Amino acid sequence: MSAATSKKGDAHAARPVSGIETLAEHAGFEIEWQDAHKNMQRVPETTLRILLDKLGLPCGNATQIKQSLSAVDAEMSGRKLPPLITAEVDRGIALPVSAAKQGARYRIELESGEVIDGRFTSPKGEIALLSPIAEPGYHTLVINDHRTTLAVAPARCFTLDDAWRTLSDDAGNAPPLWGVAAQVYGLRRNGDGGIGDFTALASLATQTAKRGGHAVAISPMHAMFSAEPNKFSPYSPSSRLFFNIAHVDPAAVLGAPAARAAIDKAGVANELTELEGLTLIDWPRASKARLAVLRALFEPFSADRDSPFAKDFAAFVEEGGRPLEDHARFEALQAAQIAENGDGHWRNWPEALRDPRSDAVTEFADANRREVDFYLFAQWLAAKGLMHAQHAARDAGMAVGLVADLAVGCDSAGSHAWSYRDEMLTGVSVGAPPDLFNQAGQSWGLTTFSPRAMRTQGFAAFIDMLRCAFKCAGGIRIDHILGLRRLWLVPEGESAKDGAYLRYPLDDMLRLIALESWRHRAIVVGEDLGTVPPGFTERLQEHGLLGIRVLWFEREVDGPGFKPPREWDAGVTATTTTHDLPTVTGWWRGEDIVWRSKIGQTMARADGRDPVEVALEERGEDREHLWRAFQDAGIAPDDVEAPDIDNAPVDEALAFVAATPAPLVTYPLEDLLALAEQPNLPGSIDEHPNWRRRLVRPVDELFLDDAFSDRLLAVDTARKRAGQPNEPTSNSETP
Repeated sequence: MSAATSKKGDAHAARPVSGIETLAEHAGFEIEWQDAHKNMQRVPETTLRILLDKLGLPCGNATQIKQSLSAVDAEMSGRKLPPLITAEVDRGIALPVSAAKQGARYRIELESGEVIDGRFTSPKGEIALLSPIAEPGYHTLVINDHRTTLAVAPARCFTLDDAWRTLSDDAGNAPPLWGVAAQVYGLRRNGDGGIGDFTALASLATQTAKRGGHAVAISPMHAMFSAEPNKFSPYSPSSRLFFNIAHVDPAAVLGAPAARAAIDKAGVANELTELEGLTLIDWPRASKARLAVLRALFEPFSADRDSPFAKDFAAFVEEGGRPLEDHARFEALQAAQIAENGDGHWRNWPEALRDPRSDAVTEFADANRREVDFYLFAQWLAAKGLMHAQHAARDAGMAVGLVADLAVGCDSAGSHAWSYRDEMLTGVSVGAPPDLFNQAGQSWGLTTFSPRAMRTQGFAAFIDMLRCAFKCAGGIRIDHILGLRRLWLVPEGESAKDGAYLRYPLDDMLRLIALESWRHRAIVVGEDLGTVPPGFTERLQEHGLLGIRVLWFEREVDGPGFKPPREWDAGVTATTTTHDLPTVTGWWRGEDIVWRSKIGQTMARADGRDPVEVALEERGEDREHLWRAFQDAGIAPDDVEAPDIDNAPVDEALAFVAATPAPLVTYPLEDLLALAEQPNLPGSIDEHPNWRRRLVRPVDELFLDDAFSDRLLAVDTARKRAGQPNEPTSNSETP
């Protein structure tokens, strides 16, 4: 650090903290943050005032600040037991000082039915301790008449080694594994009606397993907006508690004859055929046609109350309980409100309809029971379809199977925010501060849980979300897992740079993730890309969560080159790219640079040079660095120059990532097929066909293609070789 920088930092630190800033810090906001250039930034008080108000902490004057500070301190002081306390197995459990008097008796009712009685022995004024509990689970602590939940978690999540032992029924650890990553909407199947479905996903999983793959990482399957099919970004869902009914195969559960009859009754046969032939998904048309078929399918189904399917459906509805009923009511309500006044955002509905517990909502549901039941039916089909894909994957021999993607937030206008409005933040958007890749910052238009509400509500909404994510998968990928520690919040309508970090109860959330991971026997992957706080990655690994490492970001610390495979982290999943980044072919050609220029993300240079030309020149240098890394790793021959711009070294890139020590490597289908276009271009809306690209060929036909099959064989061979570190490598051929 230079002397000038040091003085600047000292002066910055010496600045007095105002009353607003004190309240913000107590509420969990970070009034200072370090940008991508390692410079400290201070959040303006105007931003803090807005965010505090959105968190339910008025601060317009000194009196309000004092009252809000008192409220926050009372919540955090531990003067009374919260509704849920997290702990780890075989570790003492600390309780608030005032939770129990010395000598007071307590009782712990374990999930297994066992009861533990005890007495507090801590001296007055010291933390009360419960003896360690060896049994993980949601237990009940009883002190006098007060009952609170003890969520006792294993020390770590269910891991790949655990999954492998379950599969192989031995004590060995998992060998280097691999899988594919797929955008489910982009999968093709003859007769799919223009949108990838769960049947195509099941086929992909089964065929991948036959080639040695053990996982299929998929795009988010969260519930979207049936009444607003123009909202189709899988990372901006209506609810993270339920599934996207657009991916239902109408024939999967009730059979092909029933599906054909429904298509005929709906009169959409020609429409489905036309949609199926499109290169890009027409979401509004395809979703409307799919809904029409599902409605026609629902008519005969609802008339037969004695069939095995009807009984299974009834059990599904009973298990889904209040949250499922709420979601179905929201779907029906939103459709009615859009038809009546054109407004789909629940905050703009008549006041009585904004509360899911109001008499008006109940009356609407009673008057529109058949419509509500239809959305319950659609969710039943979606859940069964996704569960079938997971069973198909495991039955075919996969150790993991589906790895579901858990979005960082949900649309504030959606079902989740309406159903859990007291637990959700309002008037703010989750995003990211400016960084080297997005210099304007990012505001994603999403909301999520309030950390204050999480504590006061016993983490109920968070646990519900985890259970849904784990329900139909062998693992979950938590998008932007940095949000477990802190989230960048931007007031609605403000620039993405005008935000602040809000801290979240990381320890509690990690323990709950570990507990649910074991209860569902599913691994956990955390997308830890971006500006990662010191020590955060290590925390994840301690709890058995796998981070993610991407080829484009694995660069040498002291140079412009790429890290050799042996220097990549071990406790992670590795991949060539992600849905938000260029494919190998696209990166090699500079397609991402051209696209960023098209949508206005390229900034002018002070020297007046064309920024696109400069970026392409730099990419040319990076191509040379990457090719040299392939050569140094023994993957590309030493005496061959880097391929030209039109011949991306896709096979070498796949083999390079395969050689890393990552226990699981996932390969995007886009790279396995050497495609140039990426699924999503962050920062674009209509300029780039985000979330609309489809594979050219049906899934089953892909595996009949020699080039695709050979590439999978090479990947499988390379991963097996990665498990033999002493085997000499050759630089004369690509595996």
